[in-house]
Amino acid sequence: MTDFQSSPPRIAPWDRFVRQVPAWYTDAKLGIFVHWGAYSVPAWAEPVGQLGEVDEAAWFRHCAYAEWYGNTIRLDGSPAQRHHRETYGGAPYDDFLDMWQAQAFDAEEMVGLFRRAGARYVIPTTKHHDGIALWDAPGTGTRNTVRRGPKRDLVAEFERAARKAGMRFGVYYSGGLDWHVSDFPPHDTQRSVFEDRPNDATYAAYAYRHVRDLVDRYRPDLLWNDIDWPDAGKHDGPDGLAGLFSHYYERVPEGVVNDRWGETHWDFRTSEYQSGTENESAGVWENTRGIGLSFGYNQAEDATVSLDGPGLIRHLLDTVSRGGNLLINVGPDAAGRVPELQRRTLEYLADWMDTGAPAVFGTTPLGQDLARPGDDPWVRWTRSGHLAHAVIDARGTVAIGADVDAFDLSSARLTDGTPVEVAAVAGRLEVRLPEPTAVGPAVVELRLRDAR
Repeated sequence: MTDFQSSPPRIAPWDRFVRQVPAWYTDAKLGIFVHWGAYSVPAWAEPVGQLGEVDEAAWFRHCAYAEWYGNTIRLDGSPAQRHHRETYGGAPYDDFLDMWQAQAFDAEEMVGLFRRAGARYVIPTTKHHDGIALWDAPGTGTRNTVRRGPKRDLVAEFERAARKAGMRFGVYYSGGLDWHVSDFPPHDTQRSVFEDRPNDATYAAYAYRHVRDLVDRYRPDLLWNDIDWPDAGKHDGPDGLAGLFSHYYERVPEGVVNDRWGETHWDFRTSEYQSGTENESAGVWENTRGIGLSFGYNQAEDATVSLDGPGLIRHLLDTVSRGGNLLINVGPDAAGRVPELQRRTLEYLADWMDTGAPAVFGTTPLGQDLARPGDDPWVRWTRSGHLAHAVIDARGTVAIGADVDAFDLSSARLTDGTPVEVAAVAGRLEVRLPEPTAVGPAVVELRLRDAR
């Protein structure tokens, strides 16, 4: 999937692209990533842990990302290679493209689930590191989902469904890696990811034509590149990245781009699981992760390594309360269904959004001089103007660290208007939570006494 990112400075000719990030993006808070490809057929990886928490030497050989199957099976002696031989007889990776039929895929139904869960934007993969395009991309011949496998323009189906649902639409594109066009050894370190990748002018022009085609066909609201951009294309001439950014912003004035284009330009920074968390303190940012440990569907995952509904709500609120967006990933199976484990988590979030949405969308962080997050009880804070939202995952009477003089305690309410008893006790807020009438954490709203 999405993987490792550099931390580029802003240098010419990229200075001219520095701009105010559109409010729709900073207000959106929640997006859905969709990793779907030929790798969804084997759907296999070792669920060893989160990116950023597993030793690098072990990560690549025991990669938890099912979408990296095409790389992991090339590492001699890896469990994935052994699994591939035992299950598929060592068949060529491209056999999975022909086996991928997407026979149960209903874009409107899937996107409808995302919308119910509160997502404001959706970003499907359009070409992952395996180089297989999910639309009839120029120069791909028959190696795309229009000519083989599903025999459908899957990008167009996602785009139409997202627009119909009133959501913003983005595209993921692997500009930095394409294992099909390059002749490098398999990646076994992070260094090899960035050194053993196609950087020549031919590939740079190939990637340029792809992203420009995506822009012209689908007018995506987000361009989400991955693993850098070919070095030969980082210029302001024909087929150059600077020209691509200019063309994109002309076609989509409120569009945004991420930070994985190398030492060039970005509108927002990214972190991934526990990797790149230093980017979460710099301006506009987005955390991305799967509901489990993989982005592509991994049939080896179970509930022990996956976020349940309460876990996803906590992760979302922790991210939003610190000023970020969450891009949570769904990995459909080869038929095009959202796996039941992932669906249950999203449905739980959808139920919570009936009462919890005011604490999420269009909010900003509440300064810790006014109120502090905590884990016992679990509480995170956001604000909307003069209104503070305390999201509390607890029951009964709890004490919360806060500047008690900053709040009108008599104003405390749940989002449905139910009054909540709040008192100042020993310099803390003592909150008596009503018996729950909805799933998930309670959201207590209090009016701030001033505009601090």
